Amino acid sequence: MKPKVSIITITFNAGRFLKNTIESIISQTNKEFEYLIVDGGSTDNTLDIIKQYDNHRYFSYDEAMSRDIADCNEIVWISEPDKGLYDAMNKGLHLAQGDFVWFVNAGDKIYNNGTLQRIVDTIGANPSCDVVYGQSIIIDEEENILGERHKIAPQDLTRRSLLNGLVVCHQSILVRKAIAPDYDIQYRISADYDWVCKVLAKSAQNCYIDDYLSRFMIAGVSARQRKKSWLERYRIMKKHFGIMATLWAHVKIIAKYPFSRKE
Repeated sequence: MKPKVSIITITFNAGRFLKNTIESIISQTNKEFEYLIVDGGSTDNTLDIIKQYDNHRYFSYDEAMSRDIADCNEIVWISEPDKGLYDAMNKGLHLAQGDFVWFVNAGDKIYNNGTLQRIVDTIGANPSCDVVYGQSIIIDEEENILGERHKIAPQDLTRRSLLNGLVVCHQSILVRKAIAPDYDIQYRISADYDWVCKVLAKSAQNCYIDDYLSRFMIAGVSARQRKKSWLERYRIMKKHFGIMATLWAHVKIIAKYPFSRKE
């Protein structure tokens, strides 16, 4: 049977976080999913951690593309060099065989063991739904809860909602595979924002779950990296919404920035 959801974990030398991510996924009460791990050729203990699980199957990328649909109890994984995060995410998209794709990367976790069941119930009750989304709780590297993102996902999500930035956390949005584009790897930091803009331009219905869907691990980000992210998002916003809407959106974002949390 075709899995409802393909859960994809991207990892590279993140062994100290990976086990908790895997456990949060394989412990879901609903088993209507396939689980894919796309490793970028790690040199730490990442592969040893994956091999601890009896139900893992290793493939080369080409083998994985032609495999039979995975049993829901299997961890399907590849390990090879890539061109960065978004190239690896594209590999995960191409390998996915489920109706919906969901990225839960190394360090991140599904919120609780019943989360996937709630998602599948929502999809079942809304056959025209192309996007399922909810909120995220932020955790640090020791899994301490830091609070919610300062950008709260709106109950009525549209493409124009993204003029306020990436208002839905990438770990808390599931997208029907049939409408999911590749990530544009010209963007090194903010291709996820561009991707969600494209998704919402195609989506027939966006289904909101009024709950947390993920625990999103945030690590320290340098001021230089944050500046690059802003510049990329500005370029992306201008591409999707035009210069005037983008400038006005940034006036509002800058005005609110001193009073917002920075996670």
